[in-house]
Amino acid sequence: MHVLIVEDEKQLSDEIKKYLEREGFSCEEAYTGHVASDKLWSNSYDLILLDLGLPDYDGIDLLKEIVKSKKESPVIILSARSSLDDKIKGLDLGADDYLPKPFSLLELKSRIMAVIRRQHGFRENLIRINDLDIDLDKRVVLCKGQQLLLTRKEYDILIFIVLNKDRVVTRLQISEHIWGDIIEENYNSNYIDVHIKNLRKKIADLSGSDYLETVRGVGFRFNSEG
Repeated sequence: MHVLIVEDEKQLSDEIKKYLEREGFSCEEAYTGHVASDKLWSNSYDLILLDLGLPDYDGIDLLKEIVKSKKESPVIILSARSSLDDKIKGLDLGADDYLPKPFSLLELKSRIMAVIRRQHGFRENLIRINDLDIDLDKRVVLCKGQQLLLTRKEYDILIFIVLNKDRVVTRLQISEHIWGDIIEENYNSNYIDVHIKNLRKKIADLSGSDYLETVRGVGFRFNSEG
């Protein structure tokens, strides 16, 4: 998952980034509102962590920009502003959650996973679909009770396709979701197809089915019919 961290406290931002990257996320940082605004208009993110107390920008105004962009990126507000009015205003404007400072990184991850699950219509960290049991918290995938031995990128691609199971995802979307800023120069290469081929083989070896459907000229879709 590709996350934008909008936080002017550099030490805190770096701590969040290091922690989330250890947990399998891809992260970008923006220490000012103007940098964040530029990134939001030129890139897509699976999640945005937004501090309201930016030095050059009102975080509420940035939240309005995010909503106006209609990119459907969920937003979790991280703020030292603990007043009820700020919380209600942020949620009313479209934020998906509000986490007051100070907070634990474990709680932050839990909030992130809850928001991602809700966005895609899942209630729990354990996803059961076809022959697959996916533990989003432990990053483990079982197929008919046997663990799929996936690389980090294979896992990330599979989860992205599964979470978007009702739609076709393009190579560009997959590349941006997994690799972030490098998509513009690399998204036409065949490395995504190589990962998909490996995923298909690993799943088919255990299930006997091919759940990753190629939509010619567009991208890929999870085939819940098998």
